[in-house]
Amino acid sequence: MSSDALAGMLAEYDAILFDFDGPICHVFQGLPAQGVAGELATLLASLVPDLADAANATDDPMVIHQLAREGGPEVLAAVEAALTGAEIRAVGVAGAPTGGAVEAMTAARAAGRRLAIVSNNSADCVHAYLTTKGLSGAVEAVVGRPTLRPDLMKPSPHPLLEAAAILGVMPGRSALVGDSVSDIVAARAAGAGSVGYANKPGKEQALMAAGASAVVADMGIIARAFTAA
Repeated sequence: MSSDALAGMLAEYDAILFDFDGPICHVFQGLPAQGVAGELATLLASLVPDLADAANATDDPMVIHQLAREGGPEVLAAVEAALTGAEIRAVGVAGAPTGGAVEAMTAARAAGRRLAIVSNNSADCVHAYLTTKGLSGAVEAVVGRPTLRPDLMKPSPHPLLEAAAILGVMPGRSALVGDSVSDIVAARAAGAGSVGYANKPGKEQALMAAGASAVVADMGIIARAFTAA
């Protein structure tokens, strides 16, 4: 989608919500997710041996976090704490923000939009990254992973509804910028708009099929859309 066409769509929204991992930062760029998943799998297997095979079958830390629910609250708390710690370590070596991300946030604020980050990563790691990069004032709110409630993570609309409430806007007057199908599903469930960020081949079709209001391949297009508006 062109920046001019996107500008018309974004004019309908008072708040722009950004997913973190992808649109703002490549969280596991410096500390690969596969290694973090291995650490979490080892921890979960030590706590609940019956879950070892399932934990070792994935290289996605979030899947292991979800799996930890089967071990009960204490196991989930241990795995979640380890995941948060790993995320904080990861953003410390994650490198520069996604190209165009800072410009998109700056342009949206300049255009009078309310801004928040809505992430399945921990709020602690988001704040750590924003602080390190001098971006703490870039957004008004950060809604991270709900503590010990994996069921309320996206694709649940809960984080988007919470962000809208914090910003004081109706959910339908907000739009989420996200790079995953779960982002688009969460936005639709919340009654919000969505801009899919297709940062890998094949994502555009998946994001459109999930119901994205628009899809861009460059965060800079979002910045230019707000500047044009």
